Amino acid sequence: MVSLDYSLGIQIVNFLVLIFVLNVLLYKPVLGMIDKRKKQFEASEAEIKRLQEAVEQKMAAYEEKLLQAKTAAVERKNEIIRQGAEEAKVIIAAVRGEVPALMEQFQARMDREIAEAKKILSGQSQQLSLEIAEKVLGRALR
Repeated sequence: MVSLDYSLGIQIVNFLVLIFVLNVLLYKPVLGMIDKRKKQFEASEAEIKRLQEAVEQKMAAYEEKLLQAKTAAVERKNEIIRQGAEEAKVIIAAVRGEVPALMEQFQARMDREIAEAKKILSGQSQQLSLEIAEKVLGRALR
């Protein structure tokens, strides 16, 4: 059985002194270090969050600029295609305008060459028919 004498009072005083000493020497410094690390961790998290927001803003700006550049490139491409089509129409119209003149020149040249060929062939055909007739008759006709 437990006796209640003066040693119990000493044990209680000893226990209270030990709690006070441990509180001053151990618990408060450890809790202070834990608090300090927690604050550093929270500060680091806030910095990370701020940096992530900055990165997201820069990415959004980059994507916006990229979209604008793509849009400008597509517009420029369409403009170049439109200009090319207009130039092609102008060239085709010019060539269509030249075709009748070229056809007339070609027809005139063809007519001249046909006339020259007829003259040459007419002279040769008379000569050839005369030679054939002489050979068939066996005598000279001139």
